[in-house]
Amino acid sequence: MIWNELAKPELWAATLAMATPIALPALGGTFSERSGVVNIAMEGIMLIGAFFAVLFSHLTYNPWLGLIGAMIMGAIISLLFAWFTIHIGADQIIVGMGINIFAAGLTAFMLNSIFGYGGTPRETPALPDIALPFLKDIPFIGPIFGQQNSTVYIMLILVVISHCFLFHTNLGLRIRAVGENPQAADTAGINVWRIRYLGVILGGMLSSLGGVYLSLGLLNSFEVNMSSGRGYIALAAMIFGKWTPVGSLGASLLFGFAMALSMVLQGTGISANLIQMLPYGLTILALAGLVGRSTAPAADGIPYRPDGK
Repeated sequence: MIWNELAKPELWAATLAMATPIALPALGGTFSERSGVVNIAMEGIMLIGAFFAVLFSHLTYNPWLGLIGAMIMGAIISLLFAWFTIHIGADQIIVGMGINIFAAGLTAFMLNSIFGYGGTPRETPALPDIALPFLKDIPFIGPIFGQQNSTVYIMLILVVISHCFLFHTNLGLRIRAVGENPQAADTAGINVWRIRYLGVILGGMLSSLGGVYLSLGLLNSFEVNMSSGRGYIALAAMIFGKWTPVGSLGASLLFGFAMALSMVLQGTGISANLIQMLPYGLTILALAGLVGRSTAPAADGIPYRPDGK
């Protein structure tokens, strides 16, 4: 039964779709943690992005303006997070959890206040699906990559751009240097705070894009707590992916596969919960050093105080 399902391209298409709202915040978390800031506020930023994407799309009747507006809101929330954790030196975990709770309450309140208990209008413009003619007619590959929501293609492009940016540009080198040894980076003339602000804000914008995919890509609506813990799953995917864009995508695909397979196995007598547990077990093994080495940036989560500040 399972082998028959594995041979169906629909399962792998669903895997890619399920992985997208995990891969985007995982990508954002990579930027943040590579600069030395642990950002568990990705869950809340996803909710902010999901809600404001629908709101701006509804007000402007343009889903692309909804996407841009959501990313701006994600940047604003991330700037607030960065100010508390970088400038003030507050505990990054506590501030992140506070933002998650704040985002859950704010979006639920605004949903009822603006749209009422009926929820967001179904006629709100959604992000379009895109068919790629050069892939669409290829057997097996076509059903997986030939037609997906536009956000899926954006995610794949961003993974490539992020990898090139982090590992093949001077600014990417500075981000990694600040995450490994902020004192040495400061001595070399790098503004540690500015780089960390950049990493956190980039992370917030990418996390909000994950929320946009949920609201304007999958459901065309906003629901309370619709991120359903994907921000935390993204954190696990980023760790399992060893704090790299390509690794985070690979881990996100593993989580997406587990979700897609668990839906396929419903009613077959095989426990879907066991399938969904597998990626988390692999993440624990990775952290324990049993599945390769998974070492965080040396200064990850450690506040830095420049002299005189």
